[in-house]
Amino acid sequence: MAKEKQKLFSEFPPISAEAWVEKITADLKGASFEKRLIWRTNEGFDVNPFYRREDIQELKTTTSLPNEYPYVRSTRMNNEWLVRQDIVVGENVAEANEKALDLLNKGVDSLGFSLKKIHINAEALAALLKGIEPTAVELNFSCCITRAAELLPLIAAYFNSVGADVTKCRGSVSYDPFKKQLVRGVSHPDWVKMAAEVMEAAKGLPAFRVLNVNACNLSDAGAFITQELGYALAWGAEFLDKMTDAGYKPEEIASRIKFNFGIGSNYFMEIAKFRAARWLWAEIVGSYGDQYKNETAKIHQHATTSFWNKSIFDAHVNLLRTQTEAMSAAIGGVDSITVQPFDVTYQHSDDFSERIARNQQLLLKEECHFDKVIDPSAGSYYIETLTDSIAAEAWKLFLSVEEAGGFTQAAEAGMVQAAVNASNKKRHQSVATRREIFLGTNQFPNFSEVAGSKITLDGGEHECGCVKSIEPLDFSRGASEFEALRLSTEKSGKTPVVFMLTIGNLAMRLARSQFSCNFFACAGYKLIDNLGFKTVEEGVDAALAAKADIVVLCSSDDEYAEYAPAAFEYLAGRAEFVVAGAPACTPELEAKGIKNYIHVKSNVLETLRAFNDKFGIR
Repeated sequence: MAKEKQKLFSEFPPISAEAWVEKITADLKGASFEKRLIWRTNEGFDVNPFYRREDIQELKTTTSLPNEYPYVRSTRMNNEWLVRQDIVVGENVAEANEKALDLLNKGVDSLGFSLKKIHINAEALAALLKGIEPTAVELNFSCCITRAAELLPLIAAYFNSVGADVTKCRGSVSYDPFKKQLVRGVSHPDWVKMAAEVMEAAKGLPAFRVLNVNACNLSDAGAFITQELGYALAWGAEFLDKMTDAGYKPEEIASRIKFNFGIGSNYFMEIAKFRAARWLWAEIVGSYGDQYKNETAKIHQHATTSFWNKSIFDAHVNLLRTQTEAMSAAIGGVDSITVQPFDVTYQHSDDFSERIARNQQLLLKEECHFDKVIDPSAGSYYIETLTDSIAAEAWKLFLSVEEAGGFTQAAEAGMVQAAVNASNKKRHQSVATRREIFLGTNQFPNFSEVAGSKITLDGGEHECGCVKSIEPLDFSRGASEFEALRLSTEKSGKTPVVFMLTIGNLAMRLARSQFSCNFFACAGYKLIDNLGFKTVEEGVDAALAAKADIVVLCSSDDEYAEYAPAAFEYLAGRAEFVVAGAPACTPELEAKGIKNYIHVKSNVLETLRAFNDKFGIR
């Protein structure tokens, strides 16, 4: 008997999906299952509240192994990724070299150097890379695209001069022919000739990737996940299409392409995005022939934490955002990760913030051991379904771009920019109404924080002297409008005082005073909360004694019919009057002249802007 296998939980009968839905519907007490529990994503597909084994049985994502075409699981037989940190090289190249050597002793195994024109020479490059073993670290360089073909031979010559095996020197030069259209708004239709020059210049560096798909720019501009992926695929396919026409073989081109993705805060969907990217790119390369369904079809993915969702106020919350983002990329199986420091929105990052950013990745490796398991999300009903759904929507977008003439035409016509900017605008609307939460900015702000003095960046990093002929991507961050609102309060020298007139039902007055405090704190106003008043007259007198500019009545819906008119009449216009909530008696209250209401459906941004206007805050 001891050797006989027993099926665990055999006494429990299997439960069908229909039975689960029936039970959930009963618990909803008549509310719609579809409306309450099915989430319609911005990416264009529905997400159910639960998934079962049968939901993934027919999916292609479950039929392959790691390092096996189409590589949805992984492009390698491990989950090691490179920890990358970028360095902006200034006039003193020796300082950049010193910093690079220091980083290599602190866990970094991938360096990025941002170069200016003055650095594109043999002497500067030798000084920059002095003491760095080129075969032991990934070296990435970014410069003006017009200098990429000039830079590559200099790198190769330096490697040869120090006796390095160039076949083992990994890295990239960020030649991005679509940066002009997308970021600068400048036409660049004849990029193929320059790309061919870059390809020729890179022949001395066989392991360098020089054709960059910088989809991270789409992410930083607020693109939805399927937009970022769909356009990235069209972007990469454009390289294959145009460069094969120029005489290069598919394997030559594919080995030179590097995908640079952003990472947003949608944890599970970002994991699925990286899995879907491997799968779809392999399908695109494989369409050139079965002989390319091998190493040639493997995507190379670098991931950088997104800039769009980072904030100036309560900036340490950015650490929470970047940590989940780095986790998504690590679990998603990317090749390298850059974690942006938490202070990147308002200053040139210091040693402390850079150290924390590095350590966020090192923790994932050394303490969480995420590098020890290949594709740990495999088999998850939820993530497998998300992978399939994201792939389907991104593929539709990819095909639409191809049918419209390809990525060059889409970028030149401003189609990509218009679509992403529309998403940015939609997301800003969601932030304004708190459907998309920015902790510390549009929800639960730090009441006493003053941030204006710490901002040292001018925000013009995407500007250049070129004349725009195309509408570029809009890089306004999700928190930017709330930040501008609060900073205007700081700079005005005026701090409106908001007084909570709490009365009546204890639970409701406390809940609504807390809600109202968080609401007005988003504009940097001074909040005065209270435990409760016996009469509205007592509350109004206390508000006026406190020199309140706004009096917020906090009570229950049932009691507003009595308290609101009495408080409004007694206040007699000596301060702005606001009702916290949307009671059924609102029409009657409005008829008495009460116009201001704040509640969960309010457009927080527009409401606070209106109050700033009333107080002369610009």
